[in-house]
Amino acid sequence: MRARLGLLFAELPVELREITLKNKPEQMLAISPKGTVPVLQLLDGSVIEESIEIMMWALEQQDPQGLLDEEVLSQANALIEQNDNEFKHWLDRYKYADRHLEMTQTEYRQRGEVFLQVLEELLNKNIYLLGDSVTIADISIMPFVRQFAHVDRDVFYSLPYPKLQQWLKCWLAHALFIQAMTKFQPWQEGDESVIFPS
Repeated sequence: MRARLGLLFAELPVELREITLKNKPEQMLAISPKGTVPVLQLLDGSVIEESIEIMMWALEQQDPQGLLDEEVLSQANALIEQNDNEFKHWLDRYKYADRHLEMTQTEYRQRGEVFLQVLEELLNKNIYLLGDSVTIADISIMPFVRQFAHVDRDVFYSLPYPKLQQWLKCWLAHALFIQAMTKFQPWQEGDESVIFPS
């Protein structure tokens, strides 16, 4: 979803091939043997295999809304790194606590909340994470906060993070988020091309 958001904000169309991870096409494995999604193959044959790198690539091609604002880009990158390394670690354990028995689900949630507190403090000062306009930090981090909230929505919305909760609600209603969540039929050899965003 994160890669799709980057493409949408960049207004950069690509050929989209929806993949079922239980049935990975040979063409996908040929360009990306690790077999994870998302994967973006460029016209020159080079391959980008990480969602944040796809976002950066797309926004470096064109950035009509200024998501890569140079004034906050280093701060955005630091926040994204904290999200991708620390927060995601605890999020995965919170989501799948039955596979990680070293701690309780509540303890995993509390570890993840350390990052939520950082976000709440930022949103106490600004409409978006790093100011009064959207940056790559917002669209990179929102999908993970959404996952965290969806583990137990009642618990999430009872936590003392009103600004973060409102920020997430706004994103969930955002037209580009809704477009990013569009379901597509899994791709098969011979299918007509699907252009996204169309």
